[in-house]
Amino acid sequence: MSVSLGLPQIRSAGPAPSGAPAGTGLLDRHGRRATDLRLSVIDKCNLRCTYCMPADGLPWLPAAQLMTPGEILRIVGVGVRQLGVTELRLTGGEPLVRRDLEDVVAGVRAAHRDLPISLTTNGIGLAARAPALARAGLTRINISLDSLDAETFRRLARRDRLADVLAGAEAAAAAGLTPVKINAVLMRGINDHEAPELLAWALEHGFALRFIEQMPLDADHGWTRADMVTAAQIRDRLATRFRLVPHPGKRDGAPAELWDVHRAPSAAAPAQDPAQEPALDPAVGSGGDDEPLGTVGVIASVTEPFCADCKRTRITAEGRIRSCLFSHEEVDLLPLLRAGATDAELAERWRAAMWVKPAAHGMEHTGLDSADYVQPARTMSAIGG
Repeated sequence: MSVSLGLPQIRSAGPAPSGAPAGTGLLDRHGRRATDLRLSVIDKCNLRCTYCMPADGLPWLPAAQLMTPGEILRIVGVGVRQLGVTELRLTGGEPLVRRDLEDVVAGVRAAHRDLPISLTTNGIGLAARAPALARAGLTRINISLDSLDAETFRRLARRDRLADVLAGAEAAAAAGLTPVKINAVLMRGINDHEAPELLAWALEHGFALRFIEQMPLDADHGWTRADMVTAAQIRDRLATRFRLVPHPGKRDGAPAELWDVHRAPSAAAPAQDPAQEPALDPAVGSGGDDEPLGTVGVIASVTEPFCADCKRTRITAEGRIRSCLFSHEEVDLLPLLRAGATDAELAERWRAAMWVKPAAHGMEHTGLDSADYVQPARTMSAIGG
């Protein structure tokens, strides 16, 4: 499972090539240093979202191939103590499918008292487990929610579970897993008209909404550039109800570009792309109110890529290193650990895998809509967001 990128090849299940400078953390050849670890705890999911999975699901990994809580703790420890990891996001699949998730969180928290630990979830079952996750040491929650309409939710997720997701978001907030971030993917002709409503709902509940451009990581390979809703179009839809002002804080490698949200001077005003407005001054009020209502983020991996500032490193549910979300190569870490490797040996393999990280989108240039882009064999659920 490898392609020629003009780089030393890293084959799935194979060792990583050497070449990374010693003692440099997770540095790559382009000068980026990964400090944000996205670690998948399981590949299974209990939804079948159209932009991610086929209706019948995917072949799941046998339990014996998944990392145990102890193995996860060991890998996180190597990342934090030896490689400069400063934050952890637990992903899937759907992490809540793991019954021992609280044990995973508690183990990491006991070993790393100050490490931010977040969780990306679809929210199914979160209402019952949010308090225990908070007690275990989880810092905050990201919840995927693409629609507030029950029928549209069912159409997108192929499951009638909207009420469960909404209850999970409320439970996360009540448990103090804040800020609760909401991730939404807009699909043209299905839910893209809901963008203003989703933002109004998030602001009302004190949630931080992030719109994500649909990426070519779907199992059905049905993605097309022409059909996706772009970041500019998302902002345009929001501008029918709100005025967006560039957030003054530093982005610092974050995937989402943030905008402060203000009331629009008039709901009937023509929609505009805020990126093209000549005077976007956070100090200028809207309708006599100069305080923002909150923020909204847009993650534009396709049309406004941020690869040059990427700070992420990924571990799949079976313990493989992925240097880039769109990589075609992986490096096994778990078999080395199970064979009795030292922390130094694990760190060296991880460092070597990240050293040859591609410049962008699994290639040496950006362009998820370019002719030479090849979609990875794994879908998002199998990679871990």
